[in-house]
This record gives sequence, structure tokens and C-alpha cells, in this order.
Amino acid sequence: MAGAVQAMLREVMDIRQAADYLGISGDTLYRYASEGFVPAFKLGNRWRFKKSLLDAWMDEKSGVKAASATGIAVVAPEQKKPAGRARLG
Repeated sequence: MAGAVQAMLREVMDIRQAADYLGISGDTLYRYASEGFVPAFKLGNRWRFKKSLLDAWMDEKSGVKAASATGIAVVAPEQKKPAGRARLG
């Protein structure tokens, strides 16, 4: 049990830990890191991920902006037009 808590509090994660944290497969995360899509760095020949950078990246990609002093998250409106209805037939 203590090992699980320690793993959750870890700031620098390996690819397996980061993939679990993000809820995606390790293969997908490896591809994202290789393409520069997610914030990552190599330590030796292995990818590493800082939890704080992943959190900031997720906030940026989801359109969430943290309010300065209140700690309340503000969701920015979508900039895209809504998708049209699918055509049947």
C-alpha cells in the first residue's frame, strides 16, 4: 500500500507510470513523446515525464485555465465550430 502512495506522489515518472496516469497505453505515450506531442525528456535512453508538466499540458490541451489566486479552474469556450450532423444513407 505504501508503494502505491509513493508512486502517486512521484514527480518524475517512467513511461509506464505516466501512461497509467494519463489513461493511455504505453505505446501511444511512447509515440507522443517521440513526436514531441507531450512534454518529456530522456534520461539515458529512457523517456521520463514530470507530473507537473503533464498536468500543465493537460490543462492547456483541455482549455482549462487556472484562476490566479482563487485556485478555481475556468474553462475557456471552444474556438471550433460545432460538427455537422452525420448523413445517413
